[in-house]
Amino acid sequence: MDLQKPDLQKQDLQQQSAPPAVSDLRASDAERDRIADILHDALAEGRLTADEHAERVEGVLRAKTVGELEVFIRDLPAAHRQGSASSPAPAPHRPTAGALPIDPDDNVVAVFSGAVRKGRWRAGRRIHAYAVFGSVEIDLSEAFFDHQQVVVKSFAIFGSVEIRVPENVSLRGTGSGVLGSFEVDTLDSGDPQAPVVYVDGWAVLGSVEARPRRGKVVADILDRVQRKVDRSLRKHLGH
Repeated sequence: MDLQKPDLQKQDLQQQSAPPAVSDLRASDAERDRIADILHDALAEGRLTADEHAERVEGVLRAKTVGELEVFIRDLPAAHRQGSASSPAPAPHRPTAGALPIDPDDNVVAVFSGAVRKGRWRAGRRIHAYAVFGSVEIDLSEAFFDHQQVVVKSFAIFGSVEIRVPENVSLRGTGSGVLGSFEVDTLDSGDPQAPVVYVDGWAVLGSVEARPRRGKVVADILDRVQRKVDRSLRKHLGH
């Protein structure tokens, strides 16, 4: 009889439940952006040739994990100064005073019915959602963000308001529920220029729910890395 087998099984379970190493985590767009900035500075300082820079930037855009990103800068001095760099400040819990209009840019109303906003649509700075014995769905996961701050004012009376946002924006909630539920999953983007969605309002015998839609990201943020790389290459080549 093998007395060590239970111990080995216990070790396997502990290893499976252990959190992944930082290097194994999926890389964010902000982290790719940071690495691209370091490579651009290294090119300007003469530490990398134009060919080396282009090759590494292509690798950055293809990288999936944090560990894969770090490979491209581990021989550069800037990589060893990142530990002391301060993290970006989280988005404020309230929108900037006076930055948003009082009147809504869009009203989404459901009275004994359902109303939906989703797909490729332009999100205004202020959206009002009213669900009275009905349901409202506001899906921002594929929306165009022309403004960094967006407020979704939600009112649910014997109804429901469901809000979905891309996973690379910041999400804040300041509403309340009266014999109902008001639930907002706080979300922080690693990009200080990413949109911030504020969900406010109240739910009376109803529900307001705001969550990120996993796998959905703001395309404009993804494109920013490529645009920055293109500008760097054009500047280096004199175009």
